[in-house]
Parts: sequence; C-alpha cells; structure tokens
Amino acid sequence: MVRSAIVTGAARGIGLATTRLFLEQGWQVAMVDRDADELRTVQAGLGRTMAVIYDVSEPEQVDAMIAEVVTGFGQIDAVVNNAGVADFGPIEETDFARWRRIMATNLDGVFLVSQAAVPALKATRGALVNIASISGLRASTLRVAYGTSKAAVIQLTKQQAAELGEYGIRANCVCPGPVRTKLAMAVHSQEIIDAYHDAIPLNRYGSEEEIAEAIVFLCSEKASYITGQVLAADGGFESTGVGLPALRG
Repeated sequence: MVRSAIVTGAARGIGLATTRLFLEQGWQVAMVDRDADELRTVQAGLGRTMAVIYDVSEPEQVDAMIAEVVTGFGQIDAVVNNAGVADFGPIEETDFARWRRIMATNLDGVFLVSQAAVPALKATRGALVNIASISGLRASTLRVAYGTSKAAVIQLTKQQAAELGEYGIRANCVCPGPVRTKLAMAVHSQEIIDAYHDAIPLNRYGSEEEIAEAIVFLCSEKASYITGQVLAADGGFESTGVGLPALRG
C-alpha cells in the first residue's frame, strides 16, 4: 500500500520541497496550507497529492483536516508539522497579540495536528516530524516569540516521543539553520549574508531540499529506531554558538 503523509505549510519553501521529495520516494501527500490560492497553484502540477485548505491553529479546522485526509487516503503514515510564522521584533515591541499570533501557529498548531493525528498514527505505527529552528536551540536578537515557540516545539517533540513510543509512534524534530529561500534572500542584506557565512562552519546557507532530506529520512523505515531526537540541519551553526568567527582564521 502507498504510504501517506501530511505536510503542513506545504504551499512553499521547506514544506513544498518536502512534498516533492516524498512524491519522488513513492509516497502520497496531503498538502495542508491556509493560503488557498498558492496551495492550489503549486499542487496542480503534482501527482498523488490532495490540497487540504485549513488553518492549523484552529482546533475545529484541524479535526476536519485529519478526517478529510483519512477519508481521502485511508491512512496516515507520517505527519510533518512544518507550518510556521516567521515574525521578528524587539522584546519591547512584541505585544501580546503579536506573541499569541506566533504561538498559535508555531506551537499550538503542532500540538493540535499531532494530537488529532494520533489515532491514525497508532494504526500505522507512524511518524511525527516537527519543524523547529536553530532559533529554538540558541538565542538570537529579535526572536523572543519566534525562538521561544521553536524551543517549545523541541520540548513538545520529546514529550510526544516519551508518551507515544509504546504505540510504535516515533517523534523527532528538525531544526533548520539559515536556509536560502526566496524570502530570506529578499530581506537579507549582503552584510547579513556575509555574517551568516562567517558563523556557519560550512560557510553557506542550506537549501530547502537539504532540509527536506532530513525530514523524509526521519519519516522513513531507515529511521525506525530513532525517536525523541533533535536534528539541527544547520551547516554546523549550532556547534559554533560560543565562538567568535573572527578568531577562526
């Protein structure tokens, strides 16, 4: 039987790259996003997919989404919680509404989708992969809400692994470092790009496809004895957190 995956935030970026890699490896994918127009546009050229338009921060919509996928595919073998909001700003300018908007998608969405998918994942002894960030592993400026949400996703993943392992469900977390997305390249000045290159041992940004490789691996049988792990796909960025790049020369 064809294995089935849910990928949230699938209309662009890492979610879309992950969808394409799943398809290359013979899976079928429920592409979830709240951006209906963009999702339908990218999904139109792909096979073995269904466009599932819901907001993962809304409990009722999440329940409906899981039901639609189970009806359409018959089973769920993997869930990739990739949907997220990247919104950066100083602590003093982060009001509660901004804080909650980030937490609603980045943390609440992961909790809600995972919880709703548990019965289906029990049936297949499936996999959860939550997408956090290097910002959840190391603090940085302007990321009080974003970084905190991603750190919470890391802990949530460990809780899921501890509690769901007895059902054969594996839960792991991928923490991307700087990724060369269209959005990043549009807002990162050459000074910022150079600074990231200096701070990353591999001296470059990652690609969406490289992050997808880590995600799909953790969903596969090749990772059948891996759970509760946090994988930084970051070019070594996290390992240099207490170093000064200028001293490395």
